[in-house]
Amino acid sequence: MTTPHVETVKIDELDCWRIRHNGAELMVAQQGAHIFSYQRKGEQPLIWPNKEAVFKQGKGIRTGVPVCWPWFGVFDRNPQSVKAMRQSDQPAGAHGFVRTATWELAAAELEGESLRVDLVLPVPANGFPGWPHQVDLKLSLLLDDQLHIRLTSHNRGTDTVTLSQALHTYFAVSDVRNVQVEGLDGLAYIDTADGWSNQQQAGLLHFTAETDRIYLDTPAQLDIVDNDWQRRIQLTSEGSKSTVIWNPWTERAKAFDDMADDGWQGMLCIETANVLDDVVELAPGESHTLGVSISAIAL
Repeated sequence: MTTPHVETVKIDELDCWRIRHNGAELMVAQQGAHIFSYQRKGEQPLIWPNKEAVFKQGKGIRTGVPVCWPWFGVFDRNPQSVKAMRQSDQPAGAHGFVRTATWELAAAELEGESLRVDLVLPVPANGFPGWPHQVDLKLSLLLDDQLHIRLTSHNRGTDTVTLSQALHTYFAVSDVRNVQVEGLDGLAYIDTADGWSNQQQAGLLHFTAETDRIYLDTPAQLDIVDNDWQRRIQLTSEGSKSTVIWNPWTERAKAFDDMADDGWQGMLCIETANVLDDVVELAPGESHTLGVSISAIAL
């Protein structure tokens, strides 16, 4: 499918789409329907430009918006209802299997002043290997003055399906040590970097060490305030009550072969999610949409 707004390009081993509309450019890999770049003309990038990212078949890309589905994170940390969906003796990779699956471009259409691009994941006749369920997936991208990302799961099978998921977004920041996140004050969270302990957020979130937290009952709006770049990245979510916030800091970053040792400074992951008790249960015929809208506002 070719349109004036969508161009096919290849980066190393991966086929990708360059999507341009209204002064914005979006780069998406066909593997995983993985957004790996988003920038508006004349502005700093909104997605972290990881120069060490690897574009290889079968390997997740460390930047952008990995689609984590139908489980999030380490498989064994998921609720039993999610684990019960899998039927395999093979080890389960982190974050599910769709981030390395081959998606298809289903539509690229103008809707008024907006451009909508739909990517779909075909379901094999017997479901996916080790996960034998008939759940259709569609990732809809809408470009206007914001980027709207919506992941819709539709259960067309005959059994109820339970899943966890996340839009695992790596945001670009001037320096993570100098930014703060608004909208979390008073929320309960699980600190996975501190033995999965239960904690409560007091005030704004600042970053002074490795951070890996699951916030519970999060509001629809969160903001990354970046004074050095004089902007606020505003995130508005739908279909989600949980948010994962992650930065690997110094030692963890050194362990990654696809991140520079100082790469942690320019990125912050805020992941719109359905995890832990906030799982998605789909009865036959039901659908669920997990979404986030991303905009940059000058301070």
